[in-house]
Amino acid sequence: MRPLHRLLATVPLSLALLGLPAFAAEPQIRPLPSLRQQAEEQQAWLAERLTRVLPALMREQGVDLWIVSMREYAEDPVFFSMVSPTTFAARRRTVWVFHDRGEIGVVRWALGGGSQGGLFEAYRTPDPQDPRGELVGDEQWRALRRLVEQAKPKVIAVNVDPVHAFSDGLHAGEREELEAALGPELTAKIVRRPELPLRYIETRVPAMLPRYREIQETVHALIARAFSREAIEPGTTTVEDVEWWLRQRVQELGMTVWFHPDVERAAAGGEGWEKGVIQPGDALWVDFGVVAMGLHTDTQHLGYVLRPGEVAPPQGLLDCLRVSNRFQDIVLAELQPGRTGNEVLRASRAALAAAGLEGTLYSHPVGDHGHGAGPLIGLWDKQDGVPVRGDLKVRPSTWFSIELQATAKIPEWNRTLACRQEEDIYLDEKGERHWVYRRQTAFHLVKSRD
Repeated sequence: MRPLHRLLATVPLSLALLGLPAFAAEPQIRPLPSLRQQAEEQQAWLAERLTRVLPALMREQGVDLWIVSMREYAEDPVFFSMVSPTTFAARRRTVWVFHDRGEIGVVRWALGGGSQGGLFEAYRTPDPQDPRGELVGDEQWRALRRLVEQAKPKVIAVNVDPVHAFSDGLHAGEREELEAALGPELTAKIVRRPELPLRYIETRVPAMLPRYREIQETVHALIARAFSREAIEPGTTTVEDVEWWLRQRVQELGMTVWFHPDVERAAAGGEGWEKGVIQPGDALWVDFGVVAMGLHTDTQHLGYVLRPGEVAPPQGLLDCLRVSNRFQDIVLAELQPGRTGNEVLRASRAALAAAGLEGTLYSHPVGDHGHGAGPLIGLWDKQDGVPVRGDLKVRPSTWFSIELQATAKIPEWNRTLACRQEEDIYLDEKGERHWVYRRQTAFHLVKSRD
């Protein structure tokens, strides 16, 4: 493991190798391309995931046939990581069959729901009386059984798991129908492999990163504008006003959010973070996550409203931010591939305590979902470890939101404050860790009227 300062020094080089532009002095709004161009880009990501990521995972998990069965409005979570950007729901019933045929590769059959731009082979009924060959009703189940019998699988995986939501997509009624269609002999070959859908969703392909970095830069730019006089008139503007200001700007950019933005204020005479009218001398905090081209971000930043005559926040707030940055350094150093989320949590907290600092850690994967598939690194109320979900291992080619808070004394306020930050990182194919865009190291400042 290289020292942290040397690890971070590799970031500009890695960006150059990926063809990413150099950082601008200030974050910029990066407009998305046209919807058609977005779809073409997303389709290329999908093709790479299905042809490169999926076969490797099936072989690693010892699965030679995987069935994903679902209905419209009851889609399996993995569905949305396996469909073209022009597909929004399962059609009546969609059944996918992935068959590993060794040197031939993994054959992808779609029984209903279309070929996803040619990435699946749409299975049709041989009935000459049906020129369209549509599979509906019992014929769909009969076709599935014929297909599975021809494949002669040793192991059939389905998505049933009591812990991981991403691996529990086979609904109860759908499972009854599926097992009845296969019959007892084939049903006896069914196993649960929760890491198969979980890790397929978790794994990022390098082609996603340049676009994700632009989305992240846009997030930073929006927060900078939200925590400025463009959106805030001290003494008048409420934190709720800023939340809706962010929602409106996101929609205007052709993006959306996966949760309502959360903005709060803290004041010298207060007890914690709270809502209300923003006043000079307030610290500000935002939790903000956007969705664009199927990619989710998750970011928390800090701001400060300058009093007349001030040019910077009180020293206590500056120190609190530095402690939070130090905690981020610790987590990045401990987030090593091969470790479980719980091991990263314990090592990070031990290093924080050894440095004489206080805080809590609750980081998580991010990507196709805001709270993504993969290992949890603590929860705000579980600082000793997260059963099962924290026992998953950190792996290369994944993204994480480094979410945490450092608690520090603010002498000027005669109280302590939790400085909460969240920033997204990526692990490249070698397992090296990098900020997707960059992290916050200085407060966003709302200038005073003078």
